[in-house]
Amino acid sequence: MKTGPAYEEVSVRLFARAGSVDTPAVLEAAARRAAALNIRRVLVATCSGRTALAAAKTFGPDVRIIAVTHVTGFSKPNHQELTAANRRKLEEAGIPILTAQHAFGGVGRGIRNRLGAYQVDEIIAFTLRTFGQGTKVAVEISLMAADAGLVRTDEDVIAIGGTVSGCDTALRLRPANSAHVLDLKVREIICKPADF
Repeated sequence: MKTGPAYEEVSVRLFARAGSVDTPAVLEAAARRAAALNIRRVLVATCSGRTALAAAKTFGPDVRIIAVTHVTGFSKPNHQELTAANRRKLEEAGIPILTAQHAFGGVGRGIRNRLGAYQVDEIIAFTLRTFGQGTKVAVEISLMAADAGLVRTDEDVIAIGGTVSGCDTALRLRPANSAHVLDLKVREIICKPADF
């Protein structure tokens, strides 16, 4: 029986810096990789909705884009960054919207803010940020989407995150529910900033 090599060579796009300037290149690289791997679910972190709408155009109709927003109250009390107008645009485009407690910033952040004591979820977040903010975001939204039942834990997805606005990171990963966070597997780095 003939066997192939024990590895696969893939390219990784490393951006000179983090930020929204990378958005078109991230979406293009992620769409190309999704097509090559036949991945049909893509998670996109989006505050305003613009990145998710751009992803829908780039990936096309055969890929289900799932928009994951900040929680209400993230930037200020009782405020949702995703405007009603952009929410309608996402809904009209058939893009599901997930607004839920951040996997790495919910109750633990509340304890830190009030008592000054870091919790394990925030330690995980700080550790993931050693790869860049977008990596932390991509892992976090995958946990949130699995908890909401929007992605399966036995199928790979592409998760797209960023630093401040837009996107600069795309990962292929196997999601897990947040109660099983250590079962999540980052299977491939498609792109990320080298300097952040």
